[in-house]
Amino acid sequence: MKIDLNADLGEGFGPWKMGDDEALLDVITSANIACGYHAGDPVIMDRTVRSAARRGIDIGAHVGFPDLMGFGRRQIHADPEELSRYVLYQLGALSAIAKVAGARVAHLSFHGALGNMSAVDYALAAPMVQAVAAFDPDIVICATTDTQIEVAAKECGLRVANAFLADRAYEDDGTLVSRKKPGAVIKSAEAVLARVEQLIIDGSVTSIDGKRLTIDVQQILVHGDTPGAVDLAKAVRQTIETHRGQVARLSSILTN
Repeated sequence: MKIDLNADLGEGFGPWKMGDDEALLDVITSANIACGYHAGDPVIMDRTVRSAARRGIDIGAHVGFPDLMGFGRRQIHADPEELSRYVLYQLGALSAIAKVAGARVAHLSFHGALGNMSAVDYALAAPMVQAVAAFDPDIVICATTDTQIEVAAKECGLRVANAFLADRAYEDDGTLVSRKKPGAVIKSAEAVLARVEQLIIDGSVTSIDGKRLTIDVQQILVHGDTPGAVDLAKAVRQTIETHRGQVARLSSILTN
């Protein structure tokens, strides 16, 4: 089994640092880089892109609501066409920085509330995904399985990479448990690794209510802003390799 080990990076702002991006870049194979709306700024974006490019790591745009104060985790009810321009703005900014650095944006994922809302609402997902396809039809859309984002991406002819969020609980329908609910974020490293092991062995995850869900994924995500993220990423990688899995860049997995 080949799988991409991914993390959200570049989530500081100005002098404020969030997570140890440099250390994570030595462990992961692809990065979702904040584009200045929920976190990040041009300097951080440039630094993170260049650090990833030096290591041959796939670069992705992590787009969210314009909500620095709430880290993109608060819902904003905007017109879907307006939201599509938010996505283009962020994707365009990161793509320009990547181009100058001799790299390119290979994939895109939706952050926080924007991702959760569009996962269950086709009317929100479709215009945003269509904007991505119009900008670059070769960009891969990363999303959890069986979402409206995935439906919209396939309709646009975009490739989709299904992501497993190792430290987030799942509902019985495969959607993420709201962060407002107890147990939504799995804080025990042992529990996270057990979930990764289950995924690698039989391709399933157990929902918060105990239902076993079969999922086909190409990517495992570790949140870079959580305490102990570097050690957890190392342990996740070791767990994958212990069970004869191979950690590889997302672009190489989808090509083969």
